[in-house]
Amino acid sequence: MAKKPEEIKPGLPAWQGTFGDLMNLLLCFFVLLFSMANMDAAKFEEVAASFSSAFGIFTGGEAAFGQGALVGDGISQLNELSNYIISMGLSQSGSQEEDTTNKEGENASESGGQGVNEEGDSAGVMEGQGSQGEGAEGETEGDKTQSGQESEEQSEEQKEITAAEAQEKAEAEQLKASEKLANEVEGALDEMDLVNQVDVNFTSQYVQLTLQGSILFDSGDATLKEAAGPILDKVGTVLERYAGGTIEIEGHTDNVPMHRSGGKYTNNDELSDGRALSVFYYFVENTTLEPDNIKHSGRGEYEPVADNSTPEGRAKNRRVEIRIYNPLSPMY
Repeated sequence: MAKKPEEIKPGLPAWQGTFGDLMNLLLCFFVLLFSMANMDAAKFEEVAASFSSAFGIFTGGEAAFGQGALVGDGISQLNELSNYIISMGLSQSGSQEEDTTNKEGENASESGGQGVNEEGDSAGVMEGQGSQGEGAEGETEGDKTQSGQESEEQSEEQKEITAAEAQEKAEAEQLKASEKLANEVEGALDEMDLVNQVDVNFTSQYVQLTLQGSILFDSGDATLKEAAGPILDKVGTVLERYAGGTIEIEGHTDNVPMHRSGGKYTNNDELSDGRALSVFYYFVENTTLEPDNIKHSGRGEYEPVADNSTPEGRAKNRRVEIRIYNPLSPMY
């Protein structure tokens, strides 16, 4: 019984269509990567010059053409191909009419042109001009490399100058905003008769209110005094009015070690942190400030503002600093 021949289905096999789609996707992927890549122009010129010198179609690579060679200088000169061919044809015909041929058929032209024998075959490749072209090539590559490096250095310098100018301008704007905020805060404190109890200064990032520790706390303790309440109430009102972003509370102490046995705090680090935390709790409980906008920390004795060897200096170092970050600050 004869076997029925297998029916051949029309169209491509299923695997071949899938494979073709995969290849198209890979091609699109690599084209996308290439379009997003950054190309170093100086390095590209060096690579192009190296390839053209190594794989030129004449002896010496593109130097055989001399200055303005099509192979050496890339595709851009193909626009002048017709003019180049005409000029080459005229120069070759002129050299053949003027040159004299010796017995071996070699050209004796003083211009170093192309040699021709009796059968009309080419006997040389403009060796003199080729050597000059090689020298010109070296100079051209060196000039390109040097100019590329200079352009890169100039570009980097311009970027640095631009970034520095932008940073200076931003800092100037931030300082101006802090100065304006500080003047408004000082005016409010003056109306509340707190100028003598709260010191105000500012930076490009924030306005800082400094309260002496003796006004708020007893020695070696982080519990707020009763007399501290009215002062903090007024400071809280100022913060509610002018602090729209981040507020930072820092506690500071002098460098005198703590000798209390069995006390709540055993060193100045814990004491400074406890004082900052007490002020934080007071503002949370007695103002409408959002707790997530208030940062608190203890800096201990590590950031003194006066000499710890004198009683007056130690009194200045025992302090609480409240920072109001301006709207232009990154910490706002």
